[in-house]
Amino acid sequence: MVRYMTALSAEQVELLVHNQHPDPFGVLGSHLYENAGRKHWAVRTVQPQAREVFLVNLAHGTEYPLQNDHSPDFFETVLDRPPFSYQFRVVDEGGESRLLHDPYAFRDHLLTGFDLYLFGEGNHHYLYEKLGAHPLTLAGVAGVYFAVWAPNARNVSVIGDFDHWDGRAHQMLNLDHSGVWTLFIPGVQVGEVYKYEVKDQAGHIYEKADPFGFHQELRPRTASVVADLSTYTWGDRTWLNQRQHQQPHERPVAVYEVHLGSWRVVVEEENRFFTYRELAKHLIPYVQDMGFTHIELMPITEYPFDGSWGYQVTGYFAPTARYGSPTDFMYFVDQCHQAGIGVILDWVPAHFPKDAHGLRQFDGTALYEYDDPRIGEHLTWGTLVFNYGRHEVRNFLLASALFWFDKYHIDGIRVDAVAAMLYRDYDRPDGSWFTNKQGGREHLEAIDFLRQLNTLLFKYHPGILMIAEESTAWPSVSAPVDKGGLGFNLKWNMGWMHDTLAYFSTEPGLRTYNHNLMTFSITYITAENYVLALSHDEVVHLKGSLINKMPGDLWQKMANVRTLLGYMYGHPGKKSLFMGMELGQWREWDYQSSLDWHVLEQPAHRALQHYVADLNELYRQEPCLWRDDYHPDGFSWIDCHDIANSVVAFIRRSGTEHMVIVCNFTPQFHPHYRIGVPESGFYQELLNSDAGDYWGSGKGNMGGRQTDAIACHQLPHSLNLVIPPLAVLILKRRV
Repeated sequence: MVRYMTALSAEQVELLVHNQHPDPFGVLGSHLYENAGRKHWAVRTVQPQAREVFLVNLAHGTEYPLQNDHSPDFFETVLDRPPFSYQFRVVDEGGESRLLHDPYAFRDHLLTGFDLYLFGEGNHHYLYEKLGAHPLTLAGVAGVYFAVWAPNARNVSVIGDFDHWDGRAHQMLNLDHSGVWTLFIPGVQVGEVYKYEVKDQAGHIYEKADPFGFHQELRPRTASVVADLSTYTWGDRTWLNQRQHQQPHERPVAVYEVHLGSWRVVVEEENRFFTYRELAKHLIPYVQDMGFTHIELMPITEYPFDGSWGYQVTGYFAPTARYGSPTDFMYFVDQCHQAGIGVILDWVPAHFPKDAHGLRQFDGTALYEYDDPRIGEHLTWGTLVFNYGRHEVRNFLLASALFWFDKYHIDGIRVDAVAAMLYRDYDRPDGSWFTNKQGGREHLEAIDFLRQLNTLLFKYHPGILMIAEESTAWPSVSAPVDKGGLGFNLKWNMGWMHDTLAYFSTEPGLRTYNHNLMTFSITYITAENYVLALSHDEVVHLKGSLINKMPGDLWQKMANVRTLLGYMYGHPGKKSLFMGMELGQWREWDYQSSLDWHVLEQPAHRALQHYVADLNELYRQEPCLWRDDYHPDGFSWIDCHDIANSVVAFIRRSGTEHMVIVCNFTPQFHPHYRIGVPESGFYQELLNSDAGDYWGSGKGNMGGRQTDAIACHQLPHSLNLVIPPLAVLILKRRV
C-alpha cells in the first residue's frame, strides 16, 4: 500500500467535518481516482473524537493506519488496489478501541425510484415499510436502514448513543435529490435510541424524533427507539378472516371507551400504569363480563403531554411507551381478538402539537403544516394543521392509518375532530381565516383526504369500522364516496348526546316541557349511520359525572341513569359508553386517577354495573336492537305524544320479529298503561330497569303480558302494562 495525498480539497474536508457537505457519499467510503496515470482507491471516514483509526482487512486481519492530516476528525488512506472487505478500528482519546463497519461502503437502498415516485404523488400506501428505521442485513452485515423526508434541509444526520449524538459521524444521503435522506448504519441494534439532526439552509440545527418511528422513549424523553415489528406471532387469523366478510352495519356494536392510564392503576407501586400485558389480563375479561363487543382506546399514538389525553400526537406510528413496547401492544390486540373483542383506536389527523422534537418546522420550514397561520394553526388548541394539499403530507397520514390495521390488526378508527378538518373557519373569529378557491368555507383539501382515506382503508381491510367524530350538520358523512359522501361507515350522533343529556339533567316535573328533546332524533335517524355515544367529553371540564348530571336523591339518580341507558340501547344506532359510567362513579373523570372502583362496595353501584352487563347481553342476543339500525323499517313509533306523562313507546324490528320499548321519564308510577301493538300474543318482559336486582322498586309485569283485542295507537291489539317509575321496559312477542 502506497500513501498518496488525494485531490480532495481542504474546503471539502472542512464541509465534511462541520456536517455541511452536500454529498457525503461522494467523499466518504472508498473512491477510485487517478494520480499520474495510475488508479488508486481512497478510503475516508469522519470519526469525531477519535485518536487513531485503522483499516482492518477482514480476510486476514492486517491493519493499515489512516491519516488525519487535513483535520483531527477526518481520516483517510489510499490503496493501490480495490478495497477489500474491511472495518475500521477506532481508538478513542482514552485508548479504548472498537471495530466498526463503514456506513459509506453500503450503497444499496431500501427505497427505489418507484417508491420515490409514489411518495411524491401521495400514493405510497406502504410508506412505513420504507421510511423510518428498519433493522435489516446488507451484504451479510446487520444494522439499521434509516430514511426520513426533509426536502428543504441542507444536511441531515442520524444521531444517537451509538455516535455520541454527534451529527458529523452519520451524515445522510439526499437520495436522488428527492428530499428523502437515507443511510444504513451497520451495528445499530433494536432498542437503540436515535434522532435526526436536521440543518436548515441557514445552518440552524433541529433535533427531531423520527416521524415514522415505530417506538419512542417514555416521556419526558423524546428520542425514537429502533424497533422490529416482525417478531410477534399472531393468533387471530380466524378473527381477521371472519371480519372481512362481515357488514358492521348489520352487527351489534357496543363500545367500551377507555383511557388506559386511568382505567385502573397498580396502587401498591405508587399508582403506576397497568402495562399492555397487564391490561390484557384484567381489562379484557372485564369487557367480556360486561358484554361489550369492542374496546375503543383514547389515543395511544405516542404523545408528550399527559394532559392532552393523547389527542396531541407526536408519534403517528408508535404505540405509547407508557404501557410497554410495540410487541406488548400487539399482544393486547391479539388477546382481544381471541376473546372475541374488537379494538378501535382514536386517531388524530386534524392537528399536531408544536413540541420541538415533533413535526413542527421539521426541516426548518412549514413542511407538515400550512405556512399561513390563518389556515395552519388552531389557536384554541395551540396546535398546527396538517397541510392536506401536499401530496407527501397526505401520504404520511394515509400510511399511518393503514399501518395500524396492517401491523397491529386493529378493527376500526374513530377519527377525532372531523369538523375541524371540514371547515376553514372552524373555531376562528372573522378576519382570521380566508376562503377556499371557490369562495367557500369548506376545506377542500381535507375533504379530499378523508374520502381517499376511507376509500383505501375499506379496499385493503373490508369489515372494519371508520367512525367520524363530526359535530356539525355536514351531509353524508357516513355515505360512500361514490355516492358523494365522505366515506365513513359510522358517525357519532352528537345531537342525540347533547339533547339526551340536557333532557335528563332536567327535573322530571319539567321534562314535559322538553319532550321534543327525546323524540327529535328519530326524525333524522336514517340521515347517517349513527353511533350513540356517551363519551369522555361529557364527564370532564366541570361537566360532572354521568350520575351527577341526574336530579333527585340517590334512588332517583340511579333510576335516571338506568332509564337513560335503557332508552339508549333501544334507540336505533350503535352504542358507545365511556368507562366509569357503568359504575355510577360520582367523581368527574380525571386522567391522573384510577376509576373509583370502590363505589362497587355499595349495593346501588353494583346493581348498576349488573344492569349494564344485562343490557349488553340482551342487545347482543336480539337482532331487533341492531340489525336494521339504519333502515326505515327498523323503527316505528307506538306513541310519542304523551307529553303530560313523559312516556314514549316504540317498536324495533328485524325481519318478522319485533320488540316493544316503553320509557317512563318521570317518577310517576302507572299501574295500568295501555299501548298498542301490531300482533296478538304474549309479550315477554325481557328487561325491566326497575327490577329489584337493579336496585329498582321491583314493580313490573310479572314476566310479561298477554295482548287484549283492543285497538290502541292505531294498532289492532294492545297491552295493559304496569309501567314503573323512571324505568324502561323491553318486551318481545313470543310465538
